[in-house]
Amino acid sequence: MEAYYNCLHCKNKKVRILTVDGHHHVGVIMDVDRYNVYLKPEQGRNVQTSAFYPYPYGNPYSNQILTLSLFTLLAIALI
Repeated sequence: MEAYYNCLHCKNKKVRILTVDGHHHVGVIMDVDRYNVYLKPEQGRNVQTSAFYPYPYGNPYSNQILTLSLFTLLAIALI
């Protein structure tokens, strides 16, 4: 629950998020629910995901919102 309230406090603000697997993400928190945080990545940063894209050349909208599980968050900082 602590991660949920921390993300909720940072909603619509630019943050850096560190996950338990060592990845860090920079962007603006667009929304938060009880299980996920929805991050809009910083301009110019590409996000690699393992999702299946039904489009022939990848999903044109894949870089708009990144969904991260609250259970994988290790740290979050305002920047």
